[in-house]
Amino acid sequence: MDFHERQLERQSFTQRSLLVASLLLIFIVVILFRTFSLQISNFTEFDKASLDNRTYSVPVQPLRGKILDRNGEVISENIATFDLVTTPRDVKDVDEFLEKIEKIIDLDKDEIDLYIKNFNSKAFFNRELVLKKNLSEIEIARFEVRGFEHKEAFVGKRFRRVSRYDEIFSHVLGYTGSARENNLDEQNRFRSNSWRDAVFSYANGLIEGKAGLEKTYNQSLTGTFGIKQFEVDARGRLVKELSYTPPINGENILTTLDIDAQKVAANQLGKRKGSIVVVDVETGGIVAIYSYPTFSVNKMANGISQLDYEDLINDPDKPFFDRSVAGRYPPASTIKPLVGIHALNRGQISWTTKIDDPGFFELPEDGRIFRSWGEIAHGLINLNQALIRSSNTYFFNLAYNSGINELADDFEKFGFGSTVCVDCILEDGGLVPRPQWKMNNLNFGWFKGDTVNIGVGQGYISATPIQLAHYTAALANKGTKKPLFLNNSLSGKIPSSEIELENFNQRDWRLLHKAMESVVESDYGTARRIRDQKDFLIAAKTGTGEIISLDSREEYERIREDQGLRDHAIIVAFAPAEKPKYAVSVIIENGESGGSVAGPVALNTLKELLKE
Repeated sequence: MDFHERQLERQSFTQRSLLVASLLLIFIVVILFRTFSLQISNFTEFDKASLDNRTYSVPVQPLRGKILDRNGEVISENIATFDLVTTPRDVKDVDEFLEKIEKIIDLDKDEIDLYIKNFNSKAFFNRELVLKKNLSEIEIARFEVRGFEHKEAFVGKRFRRVSRYDEIFSHVLGYTGSARENNLDEQNRFRSNSWRDAVFSYANGLIEGKAGLEKTYNQSLTGTFGIKQFEVDARGRLVKELSYTPPINGENILTTLDIDAQKVAANQLGKRKGSIVVVDVETGGIVAIYSYPTFSVNKMANGISQLDYEDLINDPDKPFFDRSVAGRYPPASTIKPLVGIHALNRGQISWTTKIDDPGFFELPEDGRIFRSWGEIAHGLINLNQALIRSSNTYFFNLAYNSGINELADDFEKFGFGSTVCVDCILEDGGLVPRPQWKMNNLNFGWFKGDTVNIGVGQGYISATPIQLAHYTAALANKGTKKPLFLNNSLSGKIPSSEIELENFNQRDWRLLHKAMESVVESDYGTARRIRDQKDFLIAAKTGTGEIISLDSREEYERIREDQGLRDHAIIVAFAPAEKPKYAVSVIIENGESGGSVAGPVALNTLKELLKE
């Protein structure tokens, strides 16, 4: 029995010994593994974490790239400004400090309140704090004379985003405004709390494009942030600067715009509401694009007051609204060349086909009368004469004999009903109506009279000024359609397309161009008033965009006393007619006459571009 017990005890001891040894071995293995993990396999990760705990990296803001016109002239740039910067940690008594500064530089209540609000935090973490922005030369001189008394402050150089042409490029150029750090730090290079201590190059801190080209090309204009790395103590206070990686400034944007042409366009339009768009026929580059009313981009970018901003927002003339790319207008008679192309291509007429124009068109279905402007009877006329004299009756007939869907198809081939610019902001596609659109939106079926109205660019159809310029360039290029653009680097990189017109040949294009030349050169042309004001040939088509549909000239004379109800003056043109280089569209709201009102605006803008 004793022997048996001793055996059991020995076995029990052996098992316990093995268990203890196993646990000890496992413990040693865990320790070795953890040591290996910390010292070898994960050394880089933990070393970086350790470094991050004792270092602090802050972003250094780069300067935005310049925006240039096609000749390399600056449109938008960075102008140096100077701020009064302080180091709060060195300020013994903030009230006493501010009192001394006020003897040198005027401070308003908002500046003082903001400074006091941020003072303690900046002092604790040993950060800089701006007291006053955009010092004048006199303020700088005053401070520099007394600067030896204020070791806790200095004049720091900052920048403002400024356009040399404050208002004439406002819509296309756009403006900058305050940015969020996550919009700029795409690679997550910085911790969120690092941005509060960023080294700013701009007086307004972090900025980004909010509209126009500034927004479209914000990423390339912004550049790459630099890094300043500091050693910090256990409480996060800066001890010393360890390293500095300078920022990479943003890329310059060379545009297709022409400053001199833009100046002329703005001067010609004056204080009249409307738009001018000029495009390079060969490339599709936008040379001038101006919309009025306008606004100050410099005020928007560098601190517009709340009151001024609200005035702009509530202005009934809508200065923020870019009429060039988003304004919807009836294309009116400027669409007639396209209606003629449609009828010729589909074999409805030839150039010699004559239609009687008694000054009106009567709809066979119900006897409804569609009147020509001024109710002028042109008698028997062909397509060439109808284009020169802008006969509504002729094109009412062409539209009546067309199917609305086929007509809409051809309109869309020339870019109507869709956007035409690859890098414009908030471009509207206009409207090419179809029966289904009318049923969905107005809950009415399509009438033949709707098609008749569209034949003269009235009714439900609408187009933007930039679409009209694009369409005119396609006419000048004899059916070659080129997308429009603003960034010159896109030149030659965007493929053009040939508009499919199976039965419209080169002879037809020559005759169409000749008819559009005669709109200016003929004694009967609707733009003949500009005939003797130039030394080159222009091909054009005028239009009068109706705001209210009326049955007679007498009715219009009654309502035109309200200027806001007057017709829009429209013209599209390209020049030189024999070898087109530029295409232009002009819309002057409530200007009434396309030839005598919009015509000179288009002509003088083209003169500036062709003077070389």
